[in-house]
Order: sequence, then structure tokens, then C-alpha cells
Amino acid sequence: MDTGAESWHGRYVSELNATAAALLGLLHDGPKTGGQLVSEAGERFGAFFSVTRSQVYRELPALASAGHVRLGKQGPRSSQQYVITASGKRAFKSWLAADAGPDHLRSPLILRLVHANSLPAKQRTALIDSARETYSAEADSARAAAKAADDPITKAVAEFGAARAKAALKLLDSI
Repeated sequence: MDTGAESWHGRYVSELNATAAALLGLLHDGPKTGGQLVSEAGERFGAFFSVTRSQVYRELPALASAGHVRLGKQGPRSSQQYVITASGKRAFKSWLAADAGPDHLRSPLILRLVHANSLPAKQRTALIDSARETYSAEADSARAAAKAADDPITKAVAEFGAARAKAALKLLDSI
């Protein structure tokens, strides 16, 4: 059976990058504009996988060019809906089945902390205090999402978000 992926030593290698796959996954639920994709990405997996507006608007034409999405209805203020195609569904399923490879943490906070000694003490304190507020709110939100989850995968992902926020708070407390 052709899954749209190439076999490499028994593992499937996907043609999609993770951002493109994230967008195709969101489009499985129905047509969406770029703005809707940005918003829903932040809500559904922003705690562990960030997708910026510029990434969305860079990936959508590439996905259309590859035949994975097509243009849907024109919306208000010239917004454009995108619809996943059969090719996009196959590519997404291939990506899901592929070897995930190593995870890479990409944290602007940790990058700032690595370089925080370049800041005056007052700005370092403000950075840490602001991050503490952000991660406290994120932890609360993730715990509420875990409590409200109606399936084990959604619950586990929300619990991961809570644990990640808790780890960030522990890091901040140790400084």
C-alpha cells in the first residue's frame, strides 16, 4: 500500500514538516482561514508546539502548490478559506505514521535566561516575574483542560502542558 511516504530502513520518512502537518491536522476538522488556523493552533497545541502567523501564511501556499490544500470560500475582508484535499489527508497520515525523530525544545524564555546576565538586575527580575505569571496561568489552564478532557489522549496532552509549565516554574524558582 502506498502511503505517500518513502521507506527508509523500515521507517517511514514524511515529506511534510511539523508545521505543515499541524495545519493539515487542523484542517481535518473543516475549512479554515489562515487567521482561524493561527488561533486554533494556539488553543489546541500552543503549550507545546508554537505556530506563528508568518509560519501559517508561508506554509499555506506551499501546501496548495503541493496539492495538499485547495482554496475554499472567500470570506469577509478578503480572508481565504483553505480545504484539505485527499492528497493532504494522505500526506498527513503518512506524517503521523513516520518516525517522529528527536523533539527539540524551542523556548524564547530559556534563550532569554541563557543571556539574562546581559540585562541589569531590575530587568532580569522583571523578566522572571513576567515569566512566572505567564507559566502560572498556563499551568492553571492546562490543569483545567486535563480535568475537562473527555478522552485519554487529550487528557494526557493537557497533563503534559501542566507538567511543562510546572517545570518552567521550578526553573524560575531556582534562579
